[in-house]
Amino acid sequence: MNQFTFGHARRNLRVFAAVLVAALLGAAPASSESVRKSGYAIGTDTCGSGDLAFPRIQIDMKAGFCAGLVASEEDHLKFPRSIMQVPGRDLFVVADMGGWGHTDGRLLLLDPHAPQGQRFKELLTGVEYPFGLVIGPDKKLYASTSETIFRFDPLADNPRSTVETIIRHMPGRRITLPDGTRLDESAHPLKQFVFDRTGRLFVNIGSHSDDCITPAPITKPCAAAEGASAMASIWLFTPPAGGAFPALKAGDPDPPHTVYARGLRNSMALALHPNFPDAGYAFLQGENGRDLPDIFKPNEEINAIEQGRHYGWPYCFDLATPSPEFRIVLQSGVYKSLCTANALYKPPFSLMPPHGAPLAMLYYHGAKFPELEGKLLVGLHGYRPTGSRVLIYDVDDHGFPKSAPAPVRYHVSCAADPTHNFQTDAGDVTAAPFEELIAGWHRVNGARPQGAPVGMTVAEDGAIWLVEDKNQTVIRIDRATGDAPPPLPCDTRSQAMIDQLAAFVARDAQNSIRLTTLRKGLVEKHCVGCHSDFGLKAGQSDGEKDKTVLRFMLSQDGWIYPGDPDAGRLRTRLRGLGAEKLMPPGGESLPKTEPSYARLLDTADLLIAKMVPGTRMRIKPGPPQRKFFSKANKECGEIPATKVVVVTQRGAVDKPGFSRFFRPADPYLNGECSDDDGYYIRQEFLVPVQ
Repeated sequence: MNQFTFGHARRNLRVFAAVLVAALLGAAPASSESVRKSGYAIGTDTCGSGDLAFPRIQIDMKAGFCAGLVASEEDHLKFPRSIMQVPGRDLFVVADMGGWGHTDGRLLLLDPHAPQGQRFKELLTGVEYPFGLVIGPDKKLYASTSETIFRFDPLADNPRSTVETIIRHMPGRRITLPDGTRLDESAHPLKQFVFDRTGRLFVNIGSHSDDCITPAPITKPCAAAEGASAMASIWLFTPPAGGAFPALKAGDPDPPHTVYARGLRNSMALALHPNFPDAGYAFLQGENGRDLPDIFKPNEEINAIEQGRHYGWPYCFDLATPSPEFRIVLQSGVYKSLCTANALYKPPFSLMPPHGAPLAMLYYHGAKFPELEGKLLVGLHGYRPTGSRVLIYDVDDHGFPKSAPAPVRYHVSCAADPTHNFQTDAGDVTAAPFEELIAGWHRVNGARPQGAPVGMTVAEDGAIWLVEDKNQTVIRIDRATGDAPPPLPCDTRSQAMIDQLAAFVARDAQNSIRLTTLRKGLVEKHCVGCHSDFGLKAGQSDGEKDKTVLRFMLSQDGWIYPGDPDAGRLRTRLRGLGAEKLMPPGGESLPKTEPSYARLLDTADLLIAKMVPGTRMRIKPGPPQRKFFSKANKECGEIPATKVVVVTQRGAVDKPGFSRFFRPADPYLNGECSDDDGYYIRQEFLVPVQ
């Protein structure tokens, strides 16, 4: 009996004992007070049944569905990216990448029946960027690193001894471009892959960069995306007779490949109809488009993949919009008029919400949700208001999403206009409409964090499993009864609070200087154009630019917590402290190439720390001093004793013993306090920061 069998017995015994004690003693129901796991407020409600009932989390979902939290940060997950069931067993393999820039990726075995904290067993460690997990035609489990694809037995006593590598030396983290430039961290090194039913293997070879733009004028095609080993493409590997790829031994050559399709920036979402490759059946790709700063441009794409076709990157985006940087390339040669009048180009089958970042795509087949049978599910990982959700597409008999004439609208989270039409520069366009299985998984104080779904699979019982890397969670979707709970409200900073915070900065001469330094040395030099233009426009004065950049950063959810520089995402991304990619791209080398760059990051910390006037103070440890209150003395939540707060000492509620602070407590609110009221902590419960 292994540890996972023991786990089943322990949990069943624990559940039986709890029921027996409650029956004998007439025990009252568990307290309705919630605890927090990975930022979710966990109460007594569950999702699922029997030994697969997990704490229900508050995610806005389609009626008839609920989400249960299987694993959280308590289980020591670092950066989970994919999940796959072991055939015939109620066990799952999870790929935990560790984080960007890390080489300590792991493959883990998950037993959902085991007690909390004992659900994972390490199978393989020290894996570089594990991502893809697929059950092959031989019913064996296949996995990928940034450069290889291998198979192994997750149930073996020594899984590492069963590893058989079938493909090596694909373009990975470290690549050399055709001009000799060496990149130590390629932009899109992860290897998603799929088998068709004949055993052929299709592998995503992501692009080396966002847009392949080099200093103008650009007169030649994107070299890295050309030739027999092109990046930004899907490679095809065909097995030898018999349908199985042999295990490679030292010195063996890699199996040959062909470039099946080109012009695909990053094919993290791939789905084959079960009847593919029979003529007419779908091979679909979800395209992660280039990062134009406009929130509604470009749209992401669903592409219908055909051998030998070019899908546009980096020359076209949306349906047929030429990239202006490549106008010379599009005037002659093989790519002449590629986006508008060239038989090589195949435009997207449909558009998806812009910057949604599709990282998972599959056809649902299972008994649990008959209303989803045969439909296409797509997970959007993107952090913008168009991401953080799971889509449901109706498809035709061949697996292609059903389109509708323009206008086709989609939902935008927490926006002044909550819906938007699918549009290109030419106006509204035809697109495939969709439902939302999970809708607008935005952060709500005291209830949940923002969600970022990555891997997705359908279990043999029909339940849908997700891994979500932003909060280190594994989630199981099951059947729910009754009406869906109303959507949780958005909880972003009000414009009045942004105005107030900006005014605090403007009134402090040192902070004004710090803001200008950051805007010129960091934002304009390194950040504009990566994911946003920060609201900057031509013709603005320096003062207007400073205000624009500050207001943009304050309006982004979780970027800055005034008075608490350690808490915001801006710091973790700039310094590479979390699992997410370091920003800006190439930022790891900036302290060496720009001696002033480290000082810029320190300046950012100083600006945030001193943004609100007052004394930085820490909450005294121990209950009840950690609690904070609304203007009407309602309890608002409880903050960890290690957090720093800012005491304004301005009599914010016009009574002694209270002070106002600005949003370092957001993750710990329970919803009783609004932005307009602020929230307060009694002065006698604070001590100065040493």
